[in-house]
Amino acid sequence: IPAGPGAKVERIEDARNLAHDFIDLGHKLNVQLEVALTYGGQPVGYAVGPALEAREALETLRGDGPGSLVEKATSLAGVMLELGGAVAHGLGRQAATKLLKSGKAYQKMREMIEAQGGNPDVKLEDIQIGDKKETVPAPYSGYVTQIYNQRINDIVRAAGAPRDKGAGLRILLKEGRKIEKGEPLFEIHAEHEMKLDEAIAVAKRNPPVKIEGMLLEKLTGRPRFG
Repeated sequence: IPAGPGAKVERIEDARNLAHDFIDLGHKLNVQLEVALTYGGQPVGYAVGPALEAREALETLRGDGPGSLVEKATSLAGVMLELGGAVAHGLGRQAATKLLKSGKAYQKMREMIEAQGGNPDVKLEDIQIGDKKETVPAPYSGYVTQIYNQRINDIVRAAGAPRDKGAGLRILLKEGRKIEKGEPLFEIHAEHEMKLDEAIAVAKRNPPVKIEGMLLEKLTGRPRFG
């Protein structure tokens, strides 16, 4: 259950209550459940949108994915390995990481693609991204202090996703990173110029990335008293 600002479940307390509801229901159905709470305050990885996410997943399976995506994927895969009895409790993530680094996870994905009639030798460049693109720069210098999931979703939908597989948004900097005015902040991709314009308009109305400086304001003048 992803929990955090902008996620469907924002408060960790609510996420825990929902987790216990699932566990209680599983017990009534004689099904053993283990619920993982994950950080949902910003997107996992940097890509949002069908084709962009598929590319990022393929990069990750080949050993080049972002750390946040690798951590979440191996953590959740580890939980399933433990529940399935493949490894002892507490060793799941270690086993999942080993499978990823060895290339076995990538090979299994190729087998799954082939079993569904797809091309197991698919390359990154085979996954087409919308060729209509807008790179949005930082309006001023500062630090990325918040990324709004819901605003990103609104922009991506305006760009045409999920119907348009090549539509989406790529975040270029995550929370905590320093950025200078004019540096690329995020990219919007679309398959149609009109939808790109709509997505840009949505992004201008509700910017998906918040930038703040460390100095909020300077006050001068005489003392108010004395």
